[in-house]
Amino acid sequence: MNTVLFVTVDVFTAERFAGNQLAVIPDARDLSDDQMQAIAAEFGYSEVTFVLPPDDPANTARVRIFTPTAEVPFAGHPNVGTAFVLGGQKEIFGRKPGNKLRFEEKAGLVEVTLLSENGILTGARIVAPRPLAVGPAIDAATIAACASLGSEALSDLSHPPVGLSVGLPFAVAELTDLDTLSRARPNVSAFHDANTRYPLAEDSFSLFLYARTRERPWQIRARMFAPLDNVIEDPATGSASAALGAYLVSLLPQADAEIEIAIEQGVEMGRRSIITVVVSKEDGTVREVSVSGDCVTAMRGEIEI
Repeated sequence: MNTVLFVTVDVFTAERFAGNQLAVIPDARDLSDDQMQAIAAEFGYSEVTFVLPPDDPANTARVRIFTPTAEVPFAGHPNVGTAFVLGGQKEIFGRKPGNKLRFEEKAGLVEVTLLSENGILTGARIVAPRPLAVGPAIDAATIAACASLGSEALSDLSHPPVGLSVGLPFAVAELTDLDTLSRARPNVSAFHDANTRYPLAEDSFSLFLYARTRERPWQIRARMFAPLDNVIEDPATGSASAALGAYLVSLLPQADAEIEIAIEQGVEMGRRSIITVVVSKEDGTVREVSVSGDCVTAMRGEIEI
């Protein structure tokens, strides 16, 4: 019987058993597509990553990302967590890891910088692989139904509900306040209806809700629901956070800006996460969006194949 090794990490947290869980298979060369999908379903985490040698030797690795039901082209916390795991190894497919990693993914090339403190690896920073894509507009009633809220719960002071992506699409909406955000609950029937009306991704309508105070507009609390992917709620969603940050900065009147945004997620689940998003805007266009955070190793083991 063959076995493959795995490592689980908690991402966007420095506290074990908080943040967002991720399983990483550091060497997936012996696995088929079906086996990868079965392993992702077995873990039941929002994502599992499978690391393969790169197609281009100039890059570090090829990384495939699976939810319990499907492969996705890009996601934030899987990249941060995978970089943390690989950066702690002595070698990656025969080469020593440096502070800069490059991952080949379906959404494109993801550039990673490892983060450390006093010589100890603490986390990673990734750059979104695609520019901000905006649309379609989504009606407030659909968002409210998905979140089991009334339409009055939504705020359009910053923007109306809209689809956003920097590699993976989400429906994004601002709610009036933190109390309203905490009352949100996913309605699976409404998600099926929303997916029919707004097919942002194949059979996957994912909803990213957030609220912020006017006193501290760049400190945001968020929640993400994706029940069609068997993710009732996600403790931390880096790809959605990056898309939201890019969009909010794109709406600023100034042509040039560099904004750091702190996004807190997973509070209602008891798995608090802190995601740092930095957005650079030049000549009226968002040029770069990065996502960073801490990680901590939780478990190591092997899977029988």
